[in-house]
Amino acid sequence: MSLFITCPVESVERATAFYDALGWTRNAAMSTDQVSCFEIAPEQYVMLGSREMYASVGGTEELIGGPDTPSKVTVSFDLGSREAVDELVERAGAAGGRVGDTDDYPFMYQRQFDDPDGYHYSPFWMKPDAEPTA
Repeated sequence: MSLFITCPVESVERATAFYDALGWTRNAAMSTDQVSCFEIAPEQYVMLGSREMYASVGGTEELIGGPDTPSKVTVSFDLGSREAVDELVERAGAAGGRVGDTDDYPFMYQRQFDDPDGYHYSPFWMKPDAEPTA
């Protein structure tokens, strides 16, 4: 099953530059000047569409927020190491994202960042030798 997360953005050009800086793979065949598509894992995509393109889908006008509108979802995904989590979040901060909290649980290491449009991400690394929790 493929998964597409579609996010209306203020500027497709700015959003594209941010996600390029994260090192995520842009799918040129699914991108135009009105939408950029990034594969974040096999068959999992983030679509960054202009507000006009997003509104043209129909019935979404009241759902289109802005950078100051809190994200209604958190996109969480696992990475292969603690260092990989840190590297991604540092790239997000350097590209203009807002870096949030770090959580170092006995079983998992997790950090937070928001992109320039306010979309919230929470990459994590599951600690392989952690004791199971009850």
